[in-house]
Amino acid sequence: MDKQELMDQLVEHYRRPRHRHPLAEADVVMPGGNPGCGDIVTIYLKVASEGRVVAEASFEGEGCTISQAAADILLDVVNEEHWTLEQVLNADYHLMADLIGEEAVKLRPRCATLALGTLKAAVTKYLRDRLRREAGLDTVEQEHERLGIVTGELIERPRGISG
Repeated sequence: MDKQELMDQLVEHYRRPRHRHPLAEADVVMPGGNPGCGDIVTIYLKVASEGRVVAEASFEGEGCTISQAAADILLDVVNEEHWTLEQVLNADYHLMADLIGEEAVKLRPRCATLALGTLKAAVTKYLRDRLRREAGLDTVEQEHERLGIVTGELIERPRGISG
């Protein structure tokens, strides 16, 4: 695509996003933001039942044309190509340069990659939460809370004792 086609694509996805909506049955809701300019993207991630493929992803957010259009364009690809969680984790900023143009990424790298970084964080949270469930750690923490047992970083150390 030439420069004008890429700009037209960004404007089209900003004005008429296809994936901008909350996902009621999301496995993960992951907020992300760019404090430097105020862009915000919240990714909703639903993983297929076998736990390896993105079943659906959507977003909500506010910010500049690049951050919001990039989110929609990225989720177009992820949803249409049925990406695996591994594909999401292996994607890098070169993907965004391919999707929205190298010039947009170079001009506003944080805006252009906000959705990708937030999607990667959502996948990481999903995988971490799944491991915790499989290991029974959620049950252990609930039982500790019920019994008043305090462990780890929650322990207050008496003065003079380091550890």
